[in-house]
Amino acid sequence: MSMKKSDLDKNKGLKIAGAMKAAAVPERFAQGSNAMLSKRERRSLDAAAGLVPFACKLPSDLLKRLNERAAAHEGGVNALVAHLLEKGLA
Repeated sequence: MSMKKSDLDKNKGLKIAGAMKAAAVPERFAQGSNAMLSKRERRSLDAAAGLVPFACKLPSDLLKRLNERAAAHEGGVNALVAHLLEKGLA
């Protein structure tokens, strides 16, 4: 007995779904995509670059302005704060 067209399409879909489940995940979506460093590795890289952690408390309106400027700055918040501190201390 021959199969109906809808049954053939259903079996083909099941075959494709099974093949997709069995296929390996491409590297760009797997563990290699977000190769983030651990805190310890990041600290050692920062220490090698001569960077020291520095925490301070700022008013919220000042922080908003700082974040707005940092979005346009190429080095981010850290580079912007370093630049502004050097400029202010000079």
